[in-house]
Amino acid sequence: MIVRPRPTGLVLLYAMRGSVLPVIAPRLLLVAALSAMAVWLQHVRPGWFNAVNPAPFTLLGLGVSIFLGFRNSACYDRWWEGRKQWGALLGISRSLLRDIAALLPEGGGARRQAALLVPEFARALRDQLRAPMPMPPNRSGEALRQLAEAFAAQMRAGEITDILYRLFSSHLDSMTGVQAACERLRNTPMPFAYSLMLHRSVWLICLLLPFGMVDTLGMATPLLTLVLAYAFFGLDALGEELEEPFTAAVNGLPLDGLVRNIEIAAAETLGDPAPEPLAPRDFVLL
Repeated sequence: MIVRPRPTGLVLLYAMRGSVLPVIAPRLLLVAALSAMAVWLQHVRPGWFNAVNPAPFTLLGLGVSIFLGFRNSACYDRWWEGRKQWGALLGISRSLLRDIAALLPEGGGARRQAALLVPEFARALRDQLRAPMPMPPNRSGEALRQLAEAFAAQMRAGEITDILYRLFSSHLDSMTGVQAACERLRNTPMPFAYSLMLHRSVWLICLLLPFGMVDTLGMATPLLTLVLAYAFFGLDALGEELEEPFTAAVNGLPLDGLVRNIEIAAAETLGDPAPEPLAPRDFVLL
């Protein structure tokens, strides 16, 4: 995730970190070449494009921009849902660690075992979500099972009551809910047919636009078509990044940083030296 002061002035024009421009640059070069060819054809064969009416391109561009807006809104909802789930996991983990410190006995190592399993769950869930499909073995579920067994062993030994066990179990249920929600986002992408239709429409308008506008714009055709292509291709590429919120891309969620916060909470619970919070590198926090 990009973490930097909001750029102002000329910085907005040349900031590249987090921009989709490097991704779409080859597409823009293709559109620029087609625009230059359209201008050349108009020069050597005057009148070739006189009969082309720019109105259909205006209507097509309007329709594509509306579809892009809907898709990007849906993709951002997926990104924000992932952030909310990991924010909830951070709160649940801190609550569970607080109860472990207050309610589990100090002797026997049960407190340390339980406290160390909390960040282990977060690390395992992060690795599962960032792994390529199909998802690897359910290590996060194994961490929850070990936590449940540790609390059950304490109840059978008479160290905690059944009421306290239900308290710990409610925390584990909440962590299971976060795991299930994240797996749902990971395993259920946007409908492929919808994305395919949008990709084709964006390519169609960007490739045809120079030939539809050259009679009106003349030598200014490459400039305007590049601006429009940047908007269309950029929104399309940004939607693709936001659609997968758990990747290690620059616009993905900072799962490493969130896991580190849980590790810090666990270390503080046990009285161990706490690691430093992760800092962004080149404005990127993974």
